[in-house]
Amino acid sequence: MKKILSFSVVLFVLTIILLLIIPLPAPLVDVAIILNMSLSMTVLVVTMTIREPLEFSIFPSLLLITTLFRLGINVSTTRNILTNMGSSGQVIQAFGDFILRGNVVVGLIIYLIIVLMQFIVITKGAERVAEVAARFNLDAMPGKQMAIDADLSSGLINEQEARRRREKIQSEADFYGAMDGATKIVKGDAVMSLITTAINLIGGSIIGIIQSGQPIGEVLNTYSIATVGDGLVGQIPALLISTATGMIVTRAVSQGSLNEDISKQFMAQPYAIMISGIAVAVLSLIPGMPVIQILIVSVILVTGGYYLSRHMLQPAPELAFASGLAPGAADTAMAEPEQAPSVSEEDYYRDVNNVYTLLTVEPIEMEFGYSLIPLVDESVGGRMVSRIIIFRRQYAQDMGFVIPSIRLRDSSALNPNQYSIKIKGEDVAKGEILTDYYLALEPEHPEKEIDGIETVEPAYGIPSRWIKPEDREKAELYGYTVIDPLSVMVTHLSEVVRQHAYELLTRQEVVRLVENTKKNSPELIEEAFPNLISYSLLQKILTNLLKEGVPIRDMETIIETILEQGTGKDVDGLIEAIRIALKRTITRLYCEDGSMKVITLDSDLERTLVSSITKGEGGFYLAIGPDILQSMIGQMTSLLKKFDSFGQAPVILTSQVMRIHFYHLIEQFYPNVRVLSFNEIAGNIQIQSIGNLSLGAEEKKRA
Repeated sequence: MKKILSFSVVLFVLTIILLLIIPLPAPLVDVAIILNMSLSMTVLVVTMTIREPLEFSIFPSLLLITTLFRLGINVSTTRNILTNMGSSGQVIQAFGDFILRGNVVVGLIIYLIIVLMQFIVITKGAERVAEVAARFNLDAMPGKQMAIDADLSSGLINEQEARRRREKIQSEADFYGAMDGATKIVKGDAVMSLITTAINLIGGSIIGIIQSGQPIGEVLNTYSIATVGDGLVGQIPALLISTATGMIVTRAVSQGSLNEDISKQFMAQPYAIMISGIAVAVLSLIPGMPVIQILIVSVILVTGGYYLSRHMLQPAPELAFASGLAPGAADTAMAEPEQAPSVSEEDYYRDVNNVYTLLTVEPIEMEFGYSLIPLVDESVGGRMVSRIIIFRRQYAQDMGFVIPSIRLRDSSALNPNQYSIKIKGEDVAKGEILTDYYLALEPEHPEKEIDGIETVEPAYGIPSRWIKPEDREKAELYGYTVIDPLSVMVTHLSEVVRQHAYELLTRQEVVRLVENTKKNSPELIEEAFPNLISYSLLQKILTNLLKEGVPIRDMETIIETILEQGTGKDVDGLIEAIRIALKRTITRLYCEDGSMKVITLDSDLERTLVSSITKGEGGFYLAIGPDILQSMIGQMTSLLKKFDSFGQAPVILTSQVMRIHFYHLIEQFYPNVRVLSFNEIAGNIQIQSIGNLSLGAEEKKRA
């Protein structure tokens, strides 16, 4: 039975083909006609209840099947009409009698209006929309792919979500391409209906006059009823399918069905409804107009609009106070908000213990102007908190460090569209968001410039433009990467957190990480802590690893390496040994397709730098002249630009003895540049040098 059901569609199509060959009796034709109408109504309802076109991705194939089904029914009904003296079942007879009402001309005119309405209005429009949608989706694919890659690299989504989005983009392109071709089928079906109608009426009348010997008037009446009835039972389902076609190609991706979207968006415009009601009432002043009916509609519109406006004026739930001491502050991140004190502020601070609450410094804070509240407040659909949760999970998986709770506050000190990010109470970054616009990142060579407000993307400093939502598809077509306002803000926050993660690693968090490692390696932890390794030493090592972007997820390897090297070794030496032990992890971060692009040091420059290593009170450091330093910084500025087109973080490759000293030398100038040693790269990786730092002619003479 299951095998039969799995081939049900195949059997159905084979049955349709048989309709073209085998004559069917009138009762079976009636069943087929009723089934065709039911199927068409079901398809139309489905297209109105789905949220996005891909939920009904079988529609192009289904469109072909339903069209073939109608053509099969048309052949059967035409065969019966021409061979049975205009008789082809009760459904056709009932439709013909109901529409004609004794007037052949009126019936034919109504039928032609339905056919032409479907052909000229619905089918033609759906065909054009499908054609444009297919072209725009195909052209926008590169920009959408870049947006996915940007979200993936910033940690907003994981690899699985990125793969799902890429598959969705490909499916959308395939779907709209198929719909572009499928609309041609609907167009051909409408033309075929007109041809079939002419055959039934003209051919049937000729056959009836020659073979039956009946009067011409009676023959015309018989065949006109059959023709109109047959045309209607075919065209009504065809009209439903054409409407469904137009519906599915004009649907934008939304959070609800068509019914929900229309209801929500109409209800959001109560004043427009009231004005429409007043305008309708004015029509009653025209002589001869039905005053009662007009006033009923007008009263309904005005009353409904007034009710909706009153409902919208009700105060929306405010953001919960994070503290009653700072009105407007809202902790919507990871903890429950505190309750505001029921006493006055003066009485509250009479208690000295309450004053100490003002001394707390939040690890991470984000303040924003009032225009950005809808992006954060979950009660009005804000998704900032959920995006932060996703980033927090992704960062923990990537780096092995759980970032602390992020305090979100609204601030009257900022401009309405501004936000600021604080680390331990101090501002480290600011940005400005236009919530009613999209941010379009400019490519190197855009096909055309798009109108917008020029700005700079806050996280990476990319030249950008704020564009209107209606220009989004056009911008993607021109090669821009388009990002919504919330993603801009979350990406900036995630980048700031990544850059300052090492500052957020507290002693308490180090203890948590050790306890978490103890679950899988209890013997290792019991041996190491607290007798051989102190928590302060481990915190110092982990902080330095995070500062250079090295994941600390493999805590077992880190602790084992410290034990092997011995805690008497200096911290820099321990860090270098740990980095070598984590070479596979480090290589993965900067390797793409088995190749790593790097900047290398000239042998003369490296010898000069090694000879300048000096020991001071704080340890070893590079004591080089300002001319050599200035020369290196100038060379690096031009060489680092090459990495912009590689999609890889800038990497400088040095010897092991030089690595840590060279990093300390350049970190103040280029904190995001990674310095690796040859020992930290896996052996199966191909190293590709894209540039070389060298001594200038004058520096060589001095050296």
